[in-house]
Amino acid sequence: MSLTYPDRVHTALRVGGACVLLALAGCSNDGNGSGNDTTTPATSASSAPSSTSNTGAAHISIKNFTFIPAKLQVRPGTKVIVENQDSVTHTLTATGDKKFDTGDIDPGETATFIAPSTSGSYPYICTIHPNMKGTLTVS
Repeated sequence: MSLTYPDRVHTALRVGGACVLLALAGCSNDGNGSGNDTTTPATSASSAPSSTSNTGAAHISIKNFTFIPAKLQVRPGTKVIVENQDSVTHTLTATGDKKFDTGDIDPGETATFIAPSTSGSYPYICTIHPNMKGTLTVS
């Protein structure tokens, strides 16, 4: 069976239109088909603040004499990276039995420690500025 000229044109237009739609859908980066090329980070509805990257390390920033986040939940043995974004030296030191201590972290520098292997709540302070407080929860 052969198609007449008008049928061939309509078929070609339909196939071409389908190809254009597929190409446009493939260009979408945002996952919802809107065609926007912006990437929005996923957010979590979790009530426990967390700052864990894809590498498995957790992050705590020090800024304006504050630990951010002040409460962090991690798994036992997690590497914790502490970044001092302030203009003065700080520490991040567990109170009590001192399960972890970064030592002095100069402005613009980072330090790391490994979260305890035992589950529990570990309060910490800056030993230079004891009014700075936070809690690491290991579970």
